[in-house]
Amino acid sequence: MSDTTTDTSTRTGDDQDLGAAGSQLSTAPVEDSPSPDLPSLGVIGWARWFWRQLTSMRVALLLLLLLSLAAIPGSLIPQTGINEAQVADFRERHDVLAPVYDKLGLFNVYSSVWFSAIYILLFVSLIGCIVPRTWQFVGQLRGRPPGAPRRLTRLPAHTTWRTSADPEEVREAALALLRKRRFRAHAVGDAVAAEKGYLRELGNLAFHLALIVMLIAFAWGQLFKSEGNKIVVEGDGFSNTLTQYDDFKSGNLFTNDDLEPFSFDVEEFTGTYERTGPNRGTPRTYETEVTYTEGADGEEKNALIKVNKPLEIGDAKVYLVSHGYAPVVTVRDGKGEIVYQDAVPLLPLDNNVTSNGVVKVLDGYRNPQGKKEQLGFQAFFVPTFGGSASGTMLSQFPALDYPVLALNAYHGDLKADSGIPQSVYQMDKTKMKEFKDADGELLKKLLTPGETMTLPGGAGSITFEKDIKEWAGFQVVQEPGGGWALGGALAAIGGLAASLFVQRRRVWVRAVRGDDGVTVVEMAGLGRSESAKVPEELGDLAGTLYERAPGVPDPEPDSTPEPDGAPEPDGTPPEDPGAPGASGTTTSTDTDSQAVPAEGAEQQ
Repeated sequence: MSDTTTDTSTRTGDDQDLGAAGSQLSTAPVEDSPSPDLPSLGVIGWARWFWRQLTSMRVALLLLLLLSLAAIPGSLIPQTGINEAQVADFRERHDVLAPVYDKLGLFNVYSSVWFSAIYILLFVSLIGCIVPRTWQFVGQLRGRPPGAPRRLTRLPAHTTWRTSADPEEVREAALALLRKRRFRAHAVGDAVAAEKGYLRELGNLAFHLALIVMLIAFAWGQLFKSEGNKIVVEGDGFSNTLTQYDDFKSGNLFTNDDLEPFSFDVEEFTGTYERTGPNRGTPRTYETEVTYTEGADGEEKNALIKVNKPLEIGDAKVYLVSHGYAPVVTVRDGKGEIVYQDAVPLLPLDNNVTSNGVVKVLDGYRNPQGKKEQLGFQAFFVPTFGGSASGTMLSQFPALDYPVLALNAYHGDLKADSGIPQSVYQMDKTKMKEFKDADGELLKKLLTPGETMTLPGGAGSITFEKDIKEWAGFQVVQEPGGGWALGGALAAIGGLAASLFVQRRRVWVRAVRGDDGVTVVEMAGLGRSESAKVPEELGDLAGTLYERAPGVPDPEPDSTPEPDGAPEPDGTPPEDPGAPGASGTTTSTDTDSQAVPAEGAEQQ
């Protein structure tokens, strides 16, 4: 092999010799060069200009950056759709900022006009960018690699040698070799043209399509999503209707008919904790046994819901998100009749499940004078009491090792009939009176399971039963676009990897018979961008092809040198090695360098 070189210099003049061979290595749109004599733009011209700007890659990246920046206020400022209580608290604490935020839509960032405008423009930009490039890429796949340029030695990576094999044999061997290396190859005249690396552009298109899928999935999920929370005590059940939830929020297009029809009963909650070591009190297992049915007449099924292992029913997922205790209490009136008996869920305050809440007796109670009244008890519960010597009502461990219930008693009107929604965990004391003890202080007492606190004046009593139940907090989520968003994200990662690590390149092999009857083989490669991969691959291909068409020694130079500028015997002027029409084949008298593979050509 007589010569192997790479040329990384500027090829402004040489590119014209490549013709179609150097074109369409990508589907990026070609920008027209400005002309000094362009006519003034009309309405259609300005519309075309705006469309080209909107569908350009730089504008798409700018819109993607703006969308990321626009999402920041939604993370820093309380949102109405997520937590209305925090929004109300923000309004009370910021009299000046709150009206400004309202006008800017910062309490509803993701449904605001300006966020939607950026979102829609990005969506249109991606579609306008991807559609023409997709059609162009399909056209390239349906076509064939272009024929070889007139001068292969002008390409960045090339090699040439002389061989005794016939040109047809060389071309057939090259065609078989390139197809074996998974090139798309075909014979064109006296050369073989091959191309490889279509996965790069396919990955680029897949990345943009995946972004569109993610945008659609995100919008679909935000518009039709729903999320509700419910606390269910052991032995109780839940039906997936709007009135059953403790709190519920949904997207703008969500309707009650979109709720999945199902119900379940909580059979038992099981929680275990670390007993010793530095992680003492850390939960080891949280799991809930449930019996559920799908639809109105569905068959009962058993399931075990664990943390991060939800129960999936249709499009709904039921997550186990919290846990607490529900002491069972019995309230009797002055005659000893039971007016209230139930498990009362209490809300945890710390990791050791120190809990508080209220017991409300709304109906059926009459005071010693026979007048209807309502009773309220402020409850404070610890599953593991540290003893009176500890001086505090804080739990020492989350398990039921030494449960104690502290109660304060009130009577009067709980304002449950005022029409204003009330929390089941809080008590409105504005119309309530305290029960007093013998010292005239608020009646309060610490109770262990089985103990009773007697109300003064024959008003009744409340008993802390030995049966202490546990409750589980569930979050029911319906987010229809979640699967599509995940698929789009994975496809975007794969497409981006393909577009970054795969290089599209072309290889040509020309075999023609020289004037002396010996076949001259020329090989050249061209990539979309300069890299060492094209010369390395070309060198490997040339080395393999050289084994099938080995080289022959170059002809000995004439011992009598011709004077400079003397014509050839046939009358033609001598060829200048540096002229554009030169073959680029270097003649060497060193027989050891007759077959030099193309490895390392990029250093030359």
